[in-house]
Amino acid sequence: MDAYDTGSDARQGRGDDQDVPAGPGGPGGPGGPGGDTGEAGTAGPAQPAEPPEPRTGVAALSPRYQVGAVIALAVVAVAVCAHLGLVFLHVAPSNTLTKQHGAAVDEWVFPEFEQNWKLFAPNPLQQNISVQVRAEVSTPDGGIRTTGWYDLSAEDGRAIDGNPVPSHTQQNELRRAWDFFVATHDSDDRPVGLRGTLSESYLRRIAVLRLERNDAAGPGGVVERVQYRSRTTNVEPPPWSGVKVSDRPTVRELPWWPVSGEGEDAAAKKEGAA
Repeated sequence: MDAYDTGSDARQGRGDDQDVPAGPGGPGGPGGPGGDTGEAGTAGPAQPAEPPEPRTGVAALSPRYQVGAVIALAVVAVAVCAHLGLVFLHVAPSNTLTKQHGAAVDEWVFPEFEQNWKLFAPNPLQQNISVQVRAEVSTPDGGIRTTGWYDLSAEDGRAIDGNPVPSHTQQNELRRAWDFFVATHDSDDRPVGLRGTLSESYLRRIAVLRLERNDAAGPGGVVERVQYRSRTTNVEPPPWSGVKVSDRPTVRELPWWPVSGEGEDAAAKKEGAA
């Protein structure tokens, strides 16, 4: 020992030439003999570990139940994909798959998932069809006069234009009635079966109601007969298509239909209202 090691303040080292630092872990330091123990000390008590987060969902199940859940989800996914595929084939145009498996597709779709529309239109309507009507009216003096043509399609179009919630009647009544008539009559306007006669009655009633709305008979007049005609014009294709179509309208004029019963009903309604 030299002069620096003598005296009451001399430090005791682990070796002759090695001093023990008074830092953490040393004498008088935190965590050392005679020192304070705290978080900074390497020899202090270990901090408690945070508990693991609890597992949820499928991960919380035992391995056996996890396998069962995966199998159930796979079965549901396959069933949903098969259902969507069959419905797609049902609404799609005729193709090789529907020709070979059409019976199986119909067996699945009908009647629970029946659809009355098609996803694709192979031949969409490319014509504007205007339906018009006129009437023969008996006047109070015993005469007969013929009204002008009332464009019923244009009236519906004006009612729909700018209306955010047009009625089903304005959108479909006349159009569906005319389609019904065309589908149940031959080229000579003769009805085919009972449905053809029903379509005539339907159109006749629509004509009487529309003519009454327009006050076509006038004061004291009674609608005796009505006549329909349609004016069909091709929609002009886009210039890039190269398709040429005729721009001349095609007119189909139906024979006169007596509506004495409907006319009497309308007249009675007018008298009752008066």
